[in-house]
Amino acid sequence: MLYSKIKNRTWEILSTAAHGDYPAVFFQWFMLVLILLNVIAVVFATVQSVNQQFNQFFNWFETFSVIIFSLEYLLRLWSCTSAPDRRPLWGRIKFAFYPMSIIDLLSVLPFYLPFFGLDLRFLRILRMFRVFRLAKIGRYYQSLNLMRNVFASKKEEIVLSATIMGVLLVLSSSLLYYLENEAQPQAFSSIPAAMWWAVTALTTVGYGDIYPITPLGKFVASLIAISGIGMFALPTGIISSGFVEEIQKHKKEHAETPENITCPHCGKKFNHGETKQPEKKE
Repeated sequence: MLYSKIKNRTWEILSTAAHGDYPAVFFQWFMLVLILLNVIAVVFATVQSVNQQFNQFFNWFETFSVIIFSLEYLLRLWSCTSAPDRRPLWGRIKFAFYPMSIIDLLSVLPFYLPFFGLDLRFLRILRMFRVFRLAKIGRYYQSLNLMRNVFASKKEEIVLSATIMGVLLVLSSSLLYYLENEAQPQAFSSIPAAMWWAVTALTTVGYGDIYPITPLGKFVASLIAISGIGMFALPTGIISSGFVEEIQKHKKEHAETPENITCPHCGKKFNHGETKQPEKKE
């Protein structure tokens, strides 16, 4: 049926760019470039002098981008039922609540909200949702999925290290509060106020606006600063090892196994099926 073929072909172009499928590859690259240009436009539009000079261009480009992104979202919502496990109504509703589908919607939502008569002050806040277009890159640039896989495989270790860092933050701010409160009641007025110093010390930033002046406070602060270096090295090592594991896994999946070896002349895969041994005659 022509309708089903058009819908299936639309889903193929929108979902994955297979090797040799030039329309799909062109679409993926076009959307990737458009997203990057949108992010650049959002960044430079915050510069007042640039925005005043190119305000008309920014508005035109915003309208053009929203039209493209809206068509893409509607086409995805229409063609997503090409998958055999998706029903016409429930499949589309389920697809609309996928994280990437929500990002697609949030990237164009601020453009349409003024047509519903909402408060303009509220719209200024929602226009920040345009930055979500940067998150759409993950749909078109498969290498960014590596980061998602790393955090998914190392989530227990990352949560554990984050918990330890949170405990260290509370402990450090509490110690400095009790050691420095009498000497500096304004700088270390409370434990939450001391947390600002603890964050700058543990991250080794050290702005210098708040610092201990008592001998014992300086000694404890030195130990906290040194421990902060080790604490931030812990999640860094976890994430680094996760990247190495994912890269090795990716290489193994795309290695030339017997099933993936192709003929250098015709490009067809060799058939490495099991060969039957001839039966011995009795």
